[in-house]
Amino acid sequence: MFTRNWHDYANLFSKLTFRRVGNAVKVFSSYYLSKWTRKPIQWGYPISISFEPTTSCNLRCPECPSGLRAFTRNTGMLKRDFFTETIDQLYKELVYLVFYFQGEPYLNPAFLDMVKYAAGKGIYTATSTNAHYLTDANAKRTVESGLDRLIISLDGTTQEVYQQYRVGGQLTKVLEGARNIVKWKRELKSKTPFVVFQFLVVKPNEHQIEEVKQLAKEIGVDDVWLKTAQVYDYENDPNQLIPTIGKYSRYKKDKTGEYQFKNRLNNHCWRLWQGTVITWDGLLVPCCFDKDAQHKLGDLKQRPFRDVWQSPEYSYFRSQVLGSRKNIDICANCSEGTKVWSS
Repeated sequence: MFTRNWHDYANLFSKLTFRRVGNAVKVFSSYYLSKWTRKPIQWGYPISISFEPTTSCNLRCPECPSGLRAFTRNTGMLKRDFFTETIDQLYKELVYLVFYFQGEPYLNPAFLDMVKYAAGKGIYTATSTNAHYLTDANAKRTVESGLDRLIISLDGTTQEVYQQYRVGGQLTKVLEGARNIVKWKRELKSKTPFVVFQFLVVKPNEHQIEEVKQLAKEIGVDDVWLKTAQVYDYENDPNQLIPTIGKYSRYKKDKTGEYQFKNRLNNHCWRLWQGTVITWDGLLVPCCFDKDAQHKLGDLKQRPFRDVWQSPEYSYFRSQVLGSRKNIDICANCSEGTKVWSS
């Protein structure tokens, strides 16, 4: 699958302009200068952002606040006009746009229209889906939208195993959706989207790793990513999700047999300098680990993006990361620095 991966990387690099490269140099320089001086210096604007199409979801996954219906923040749908206004402020510097935070993107009726708008601005676009809404018509529209990468969550190769994490899901629909996308890529002679099966490795499915690779090959999916799972109560692991295969776990047992988090949580974080997350209703939060938007750094309904990005609130949060990252609640279970394995 190396050749297919190379096509995806080449597509991403094709989005670069002199202005975007110049901005990336500024961001990269300010990040390393901040690490060296221990002061929050921020030059340039985001290289990548995550934009949340919706908080709604059709599934009830046990470690997901959307699936558990456990949000304390407002739920709703991203409005197309707000999205386009925000992208108009960012696209000249922005390289990479992820249409995902919480929820199922395809539940937003305007989702593919927004993808098409961003693609028209020369931005690399990606999304993550449970694939239950990839009907033949939606698959065709997805390919036509210009979406660059489609990540399909496939956490089991049999219904019995799949539904243990993807509660309420139907494996047959996921596979049908994947086949629809592959079919329309061929029909329309399109190299995009780059299609990935993302396999969240947990204890119930770890024995199916080789099977998911074979399934991807049979369907014509471009790659398989093996992802480590975030378990909120990892000390007790009530849902029995932590895998026994150590390299696929974010946690390890100490001498007493208790689970401990592997990540050392050094006092820096590249994500906080190069990107941000925008909720469906316009709140800026530090990263995708702030699922309930507890650390609100600004509201784009009230202030332009650039004012929020350089605001005292953002600067203060960056200084906290540089000072004592382990004391920030959303960092306590962060996978920054851990791997996602590709097949």
